Amino acid sequence: MINDVVRYRVDNRVAWLTIEREEARNALSQAVRDGLWAGTRRFNHDDDALVLVLTGSGDKAFCAGGDLKEMAETSLEIPPPDFLPIFGRNIEVEKPTIAAVNGVAYAGGFLLAQMCDITVAADHARFAVTEAKVGRGSPWAAPLGWLIPAKVALQILLTGDPIDAARAREIGLVNEVVPLADLHATAQAMAETIASNAPLTVRAAKKTVYAAAHMNLGEAFEYADEIWAPVYMSNDAQEGPLAFREKRAPNWTAT
Repeated sequence: MINDVVRYRVDNRVAWLTIEREEARNALSQAVRDGLWAGTRRFNHDDDALVLVLTGSGDKAFCAGGDLKEMAETSLEIPPPDFLPIFGRNIEVEKPTIAAVNGVAYAGGFLLAQMCDITVAADHARFAVTEAKVGRGSPWAAPLGWLIPAKVALQILLTGDPIDAARAREIGLVNEVVPLADLHATAQAMAETIASNAPLTVRAAKKTVYAAAHMNLGEAFEYADEIWAPVYMSNDAQEGPLAFREKRAPNWTAT
């Protein structure tokens, strides 16, 4: 356990970061946020973990968002920049991340799913940016119009109404929808597939996709050349074809 409400464990090079606050629908209390920060930093420095899976405990909620009772007690106004880790905004995570959404992902829970590179959802999961219903803000939703069609993003933000997992997959917010009983195994299998690939190539691919989001096409191609040059020059770039020729599994060294 990272602390009383967040758990970190590694299974076959896959790190699972789990919010363990089922009785409060895995809401983002101070302790949960502290645990997510610590778990993210631990993953970044964990050479035994190549992919992170973020999930919640139980079968009701991935994360229901901020702890509104705690917010009322502290009279929270504008959340500080380090309120919770947001991958790519206030903390860089070069290795791939997967959200395994086991129930409702509302408000801050939507944020957690949105910030991961890939999202796998149980078929009963629901997604919503509910801030319009409680008078709060969602500046973290700025990337939403890039991830899904703008008009769909606007509907989600302006109504605050939830969408189900099937609709989330239809609009591209979710990659895979599976029965709850299969969620863990599906996320683990996908993560293991990624972890078995050449790590330098995987990380460069992730960096390329995000870089292209805020560049024109010409700039994106030029920057991609810079990103990929070290990959082409690496030992792994020679190891892959050699392993194929010798009919064996490659031995990646990330060098």
